[in-house]
Amino acid sequence: MPTITNINGTADPICKCGSWLKHWQNFSKQTLPLRCPANGCYQKDLVGAHVQKAYSFDLVWYIIPLCNAHNTCKFDIDVSDTITFVPANKNETCERF
Repeated sequence: MPTITNINGTADPICKCGSWLKHWQNFSKQTLPLRCPANGCYQKDLVGAHVQKAYSFDLVWYIIPLCNAHNTCKFDIDVSDTITFVPANKNETCERF
């Protein structure tokens, strides 16, 4: 189960996808989960959250779906290992052309 750190204060600017949640849907090749992928969470109010992998040398910013509460968490969160991490860097995804 991966552990993530939320990157707070990163809601803007929105990418060409229209929202960060839509960005995740466009590039993850996964269907939107029915609930928040945070371990033990059953909330359904999902947003596209900016996160980094905790305890890793990987400093890339990613987008994953999280509920509003977990999107503002200031502590590390264990998430489902089935969730795809999509790069938040628009030059690598929706604005690469």
